[in-house]
Amino acid sequence: MVNMSVPMIWMLIMIVLLVIELLTLGLTTIWFAAGALCALIASIADASFTVQIVLFFAVSIVMLLITRPWAIRYLNSRTTKTNAEALIGRVVRVTKDINNLRDEGQVVVDGMEWAARSSDSTVTFRKDEFVVVDRIEGVKMIVSKSNEEGNNICHR
Repeated sequence: MVNMSVPMIWMLIMIVLLVIELLTLGLTTIWFAAGALCALIASIADASFTVQIVLFFAVSIVMLLITRPWAIRYLNSRTTKTNAEALIGRVVRVTKDINNLRDEGQVVVDGMEWAARSSDSTVTFRKDEFVVVDRIEGVKMIVSKSNEEGNNICHR
């Protein structure tokens, strides 16, 4: 069996956690790598193994609680909505009456036809009315009444 010193073990743990973080880029192990770094420093300073373990967990948890919400908010604010997700909230024109009971309805968004259904099955929409896209379920847009007819409208 390989004889490894405690600082080497902490360094190995830190490297493994950093490699995992680099491979996933999911902000999952970076805080534990910081905890391992603090435990490594404590180990080099001849702190007891109990102190090293406490430092590892304390630093990891504190880093996780303090920086993760900020990092997620910062990183998620820079992501661009793509495909159908970008259509949610847009105001669009009905091109075929929307009636859930008859299983019919259509809107056109950016030149593409979408089957459309009302978010409230008791509400119908007539051709040329404006509706807002609430969500997308499969290939159908779920829409509701629009309170605006000028902002964010897709006329195509």
